Amino acid sequence: MRGLLGPLALLFAILAFSLWNSAAMAADTERWRDQLDQVEGFARAEDWSAAAEALGDSYRDWSRRQTYLHVVSQHEAVDDAEGMFRRAMAYAGAEEASDFRAEISDLRDQLRLLAEMERFSLRNIL
Repeated sequence: MRGLLGPLALLFAILAFSLWNSAAMAADTERWRDQLDQVEGFARAEDWSAAAEALGDSYRDWSRRQTYLHVVSQHEAVDDAEGMFRRAMAYAGAEEASDFRAEISDLRDQLRLLAEMERFSLRNIL
C-alpha cells in the first residue's frame, strides 16, 4: 500500500492542476470576451478612439498571459488569436466597421475555443 501513495499523490496533483487550469482559462477567456463586447459597443456607437483604446487595453491584458497560454494551450490556437487581435486593432485604426466587427466576432469565437480546449471533460481526455 505504501508503494501506491507516491503515484496516487502524483495523479491527484495532475487532477488538481487540470481542474485549476480549466477554471483559470474559462475565467480569462470570459474576461477577454466581455472586454470585446465593450469594444464592439464603442464601435457600434462609432467611437473609434474609445474602441481602439479599449481593444488596446484588452490586448495588453491578453499579452500578460502569453507565457502561460503557450505552456498550457496549443501554440497554433494562441497564435491565431494573437493575429486576430492585431488585425482588429488595424481595422479599428482604419475605422473599417464591417471588417472590424467580423474580426471581433472571429476573435470572440477563438477565445471560446481556447477555453473549450482546456476544459476538463471526458471528450478532452479521450
